[in-house]
Amino acid sequence: MPHTAETFLPPLLNPVTGEEEVLIYTPQIDCPTLTPGSKPRVPKYGTWELTDHLIKQYSPLFHAATNVSAFIRAFTATPLLVHLKVSCPGQDHAQRYRRSAVDYALTSLRIAVERAPLMALTSLSLLPIHPMGLFYLRPMLGLGSLPNSRKRWAQIHELAIQMESYFSEPNVKTDQLKILHSFLEGLSPGLVRLLFQWRGSKGPCPLSLDSEVSSEPSNRLFGTLRPLRLSNLKYMELENILIDASQVSTFISRHRRTLKEFDFERVTFRTGDWDEALAPLTKISGSEDWKKKQLEVMDVPCVMIAEDQDSKTRRPNLEKTVISEENKIGGLWRLDLLLPQFETVYMALKNDAFPSSAAFELINSSLASEDAERKDAIKKGNAIFAFTLKNKEGQTESWYIDLKEKGLVGKGTGPEGKKTDVTLSLSDDDFGKLVSGKANAQRLFMSGKLKVKGDVMKATKMEPVLKKAQTKSKL
Repeated sequence: MPHTAETFLPPLLNPVTGEEEVLIYTPQIDCPTLTPGSKPRVPKYGTWELTDHLIKQYSPLFHAATNVSAFIRAFTATPLLVHLKVSCPGQDHAQRYRRSAVDYALTSLRIAVERAPLMALTSLSLLPIHPMGLFYLRPMLGLGSLPNSRKRWAQIHELAIQMESYFSEPNVKTDQLKILHSFLEGLSPGLVRLLFQWRGSKGPCPLSLDSEVSSEPSNRLFGTLRPLRLSNLKYMELENILIDASQVSTFISRHRRTLKEFDFERVTFRTGDWDEALAPLTKISGSEDWKKKQLEVMDVPCVMIAEDQDSKTRRPNLEKTVISEENKIGGLWRLDLLLPQFETVYMALKNDAFPSSAAFELINSSLASEDAERKDAIKKGNAIFAFTLKNKEGQTESWYIDLKEKGLVGKGTGPEGKKTDVTLSLSDDDFGKLVSGKANAQRLFMSGKLKVKGDVMKATKMEPVLKKAQTKSKL
């Protein structure tokens, strides 16, 4: 549900006086079935006069967003829904307090989720969501809620949030942080896995808003914020955060009995450092052995092999090849710029210790085979993707796919001197299932088998490229 010029609603005016009217919205849950030509017995928006004004002044998009019964019927038809993804991109910071059809749609969606028989629903992704969007999704007594509404939200075990950040602007209202705290508190009983990222400028830690000076209550809506306790939380990942070392150590101490894994990316400390933040780990484990883990990255040279047309066997033919520096890009050789005697060129992308790495050769071959296809992939991807795989022996290796400039595949975390936009980490086995079509990226992500660092939205553009390996292998 993207924010556009059409989704923002103008002031509601009285057609007689020209004065702005106050819209007090009450969702119509039970919409009676009408026969052709019949008129509804009950006004949709409280009074017949207000309903008439809204029909004449607001677009059909608004009336579709407030059709709660249609939302309920749609979700009732999907009783086996496991993962719900909500995306509300494109909100202009300057327009964040304007009334929007998107917010009315979120209200209808929340009511439908609470009332439909979604007993299998366990995962929720909000990628991205605007701060006020959580106000309409909060699992609490509100518009259209039932006394047992919170039970449905207690089913959510896996939550991923990418929230728009407005903290680079002066005098930002802190009520939005309180709404975030209230939303997380409502889902806290069932959460096992939590991934949170501020989109834009860095924002405060969402798990420690009770200790933020900016979160002191300014009205009676929220009162004093209580410390957030996630009694079943096992896995947590936070990105693009401003935090104090004391907040990290306090959270780890509070959740030491359940928390198994946590990941902090692009974190800036306002006070303290990592030694202070992770001090509880030393106390819990009784030693500092946890500090010894390191990730080793190794550069692997490129091998080029020419194909013998008679025997169709591959053999080294490097002495016949003249390679100039202009054919070298980011430490790798652009094979499509080499001499014509290479009818088939093979890069040493495959690593026998990682069976699924053969997919990178297929993707590279697909990109190099047709210039039009390569340019199309660059246009759609517009990013450098890195993949870090882990095999059964615990070894790790990285590959990258450059879909920003050159349209090639190489070993390592990215081309030399270039910044990787997104890094995907998963097991060698799961990567093989992903490229073969036997696994879904979203399910791997929500189950914790796929970790994404960087721009989460760009990661969604990678799946069509991975399918090139599947198509190539079938051919």
